[in-house]
Amino acid sequence: METVAIHAVAIGSDHAGYALKTAIADFLRDSGYEVTDVGTHSDDRVDYPDFGAAVGRAVRDGDADAGQSVCGLSHIHN
Repeated sequence: METVAIHAVAIGSDHAGYALKTAIADFLRDSGYEVTDVGTHSDDRVDYPDFGAAVGRAVRDGDADAGQSVCGLSHIHN
């Protein structure tokens, strides 16, 4: 199995996961990763699937090596 180095991470969340997403993004940046935050960018109410899909598209399109999405129930999906 080939090992793939992860340099860039896409991250997104709904409104209820915004604070946790922000903390994770800050940690990743401080750890040397390039982070693309696909939103949301506030705690205003939004639909989670829109941001989970944006994370997936960033990985699919090669804009990120990995993705992390956080939903309002504080579930974290890689």
